[in-house]
Amino acid sequence: MTSDPLILVVDDLAPNVRLLEAVLSPRGFRVATASSGEEALDVLSKEYPDVVLLDILMPGMDGYEVCRRIREDPGTAFLPVIMITASGEQEKIRAIESGADDFVNKPFDQAELLARVRSLVRVKRYHDTIQQQAGELARWNRELEQRVQDQIEQLDRVSRLRRFLPAQLADLIISSGDESFLNAHRREITVVCCDLRGFTGFAETAEPEDVWEILGEYNGAMGDLIGRFEGTLERFTGDGLVVFFNDPIPCDDAPMRSVRMALAMRQRVQELADGWQRRGHELALGAGIAQGYATLGRIGYSDRFEYASVGSVTNQAARLCAEAAPWQILVTQRVNGAAEELVVSRLVGELSLRGFSRPIRTFEVSGLDSAKVTS
Repeated sequence: MTSDPLILVVDDLAPNVRLLEAVLSPRGFRVATASSGEEALDVLSKEYPDVVLLDILMPGMDGYEVCRRIREDPGTAFLPVIMITASGEQEKIRAIESGADDFVNKPFDQAELLARVRSLVRVKRYHDTIQQQAGELARWNRELEQRVQDQIEQLDRVSRLRRFLPAQLADLIISSGDESFLNAHRREITVVCCDLRGFTGFAETAEPEDVWEILGEYNGAMGDLIGRFEGTLERFTGDGLVVFFNDPIPCDDAPMRSVRMALAMRQRVQELADGWQRRGHELALGAGIAQGYATLGRIGYSDRFEYASVGSVTNQAARLCAEAAPWQILVTQRVNGAAEELVVSRLVGELSLRGFSRPIRTFEVSGLDSAKVTS
């Protein structure tokens, strides 16, 4: 609730002060008093009245000087001042020049005095409201600026994280504020490795600009599919790439999703390869998919790190990729068993892969079983 208006009465004559108090107090005004200009300025340093009733003729500092001091102080510059004068137009002109807002002639009419006081109280309250709103607006602007700055910093952080981390992991860290996902942990994943057949010979004979252009087309197409299938891209290595599923975001259908992505990649690269062939470049895709446990987390050093998987499952997928013929997708028995109800596959045989002591039972996936997929 708004408090009663406070009026500062400044007059060196006590009877005048008592008279003004007697007029104002019964009408709902609170009254503060000062018997000199110096005392008035001291009161204003401690309280902030709604209106000042200021006598002009006082010993020491007169009303003109008090009014000028009020206007010079930023804290009271807009404080309404009514000067009480017993003289004529010349005093009014000086009062205006000093910064007075209104005048009351001695002896004053009570009704006129109250009307002028109430009018300036309303002006003062309007001004206070505007000042308060301006302060709130400034605060809101500061908060908005801070929010924008925070968002810019967050976007910058996301951008930095996305340069070194899989998109899902970067988003997970930003949304949760928790970087513990980067700590080493063990999880079963499905790993997809693929690269371009014929790329080494192509890179040896082609112009660097052609190699750069084809890699850009290839990486752009592969990156789009990795995002669509929500795979975790571990790394691009020239024409090769490694993607895994079920980390950091768990997924129940990791083997099937891996196979679907590999088939979509093969189709996309076949479309690209038609254009490459017209430019004289013979390139094809080979892929390998394996399932097993790995240790995952941040690896590297303080200035540069990657989110990587370490374990035989990654090596197994890479070896299968190396064994794959052009346009061939080779998978382990576990991957085939998890996806066989929806894919068309055949047993390739027991492959002896470099770095593995026992042969790996391997299958080739040729496509999706359309009848089962749509049923």
